[in-house]
Amino acid sequence: MDAPVPTEIRLSKDKRVLTVVFDSNRRFEISAELLRVESPSAEVQGHDPSQKKTVPGKRNVEIMKIEPIGNYAVRLVFDDMHDTGIYSWQLLHRLGDEAESLFQAYTAALDAAGLSREAGT
Repeated sequence: MDAPVPTEIRLSKDKRVLTVVFDSNRRFEISAELLRVESPSAEVQGHDPSQKKTVPGKRNVEIMKIEPIGNYAVRLVFDDMHDTGIYSWQLLHRLGDEAESLFQAYTAALDAAGLSREAGT
């Protein structure tokens, strides 16, 4: 199977939802919060799965800018100034496809760590 390629990437007016439509006609609306807490950056993911961080306080995070990286990815700049994650088309497709289970795992990890989705808590 060929890697998915987006035909449209659009940011909502409130900057909290990224809509990605792929050449397979799959359409995903991915929350900025999920994109931020699943950032592919080393800051969030670490250098191996055991180092992945649970990032609290991002319920209201916004995407300020979308920067193309070649013809294979985008860099998202968030309003908390996080900008080191490069989101490949394959990653965006996976995040969209698995959004519900990823978000459930995220909220469970927050609960287990005594953390909150709210900023400053």
